[in-house]
Amino acid sequence: MGRIARYFLYLLMVFFVGIAMGLIYSLLQPEKAVEYMKTIAQQLGSLSKSPFKNFITIFVHNSWVALLTLISGLFFGIGPAILVMTNGFVVGLVVGVLWENGMPPRTLVLGLTPHGIFEIPAFILAGVAGVCWYKKIVEDKDRGRGFKEGASFALRMYGVVLAMLLVAAFIEAYITPNVASLG
Repeated sequence: MGRIARYFLYLLMVFFVGIAMGLIYSLLQPEKAVEYMKTIAQQLGSLSKSPFKNFITIFVHNSWVALLTLISGLFFGIGPAILVMTNGFVVGLVVGVLWENGMPPRTLVLGLTPHGIFEIPAFILAGVAGVCWYKKIVEDKDRGRGFKEGASFALRMYGVVLAMLLVAAFIEAYITPNVASLG
């Protein structure tokens, strides 16, 4: 198995650990979980009635988070694991809080899955790009060449990430609200 696939699977496992931690936290500390969820919602801001504005807001926000995840790979290759786990924790927390407050499982699945199919792998791929960049620097015997090659590779991967996030934002803004309301 190649390096990229190994890093991807590792970060995917970290994401699922984060989800489990968020779910457990929401069950053990329901009041704190609700407060934390409210804080996150306030930081992200409210969405508009315009799907196009929501699409832009979601895409820009997620693009910045993905870039931060990529760049965090330069911090000894562990930054992406921390950010991916945090993202998973938030997903688990939100699912746990909504579940505890009576949201039907079908609505939860329909609210997360359509755009999550693109968004989650995109964030993980951004983390993989950052780790690969870091590894290229560490393995560089030519001093300086690894940084440039790693940066070039990371930017190409970030282009793929942006394309995936564009699709995810479109789905989240235009499709998810209609599909999730079926539950």
